[in-house]
Amino acid sequence: MSEQINQFRPLDPGRINLMDPIEVQYWCRELGCTESALEEAVDVAGEHIAAVRARLEAGQTGAS
Repeated sequence: MSEQINQFRPLDPGRINLMDPIEVQYWCRELGCTESALEEAVDVAGEHIAAVRARLEAGQTGAS
């Protein structure tokens, strides 16, 4: 299964689909975050990758 995850590419690389476990693992790996951090960022910022990335980066600098 790890090979499947390593070769995975989301259908829409501009959005995060939390309903797909493989996509969640992909984005966690790409963004260097935990699943719970990804879910929180999507809840706050929406599903667009740029907004999620900004939210995660803001969280790493001490903002919440």
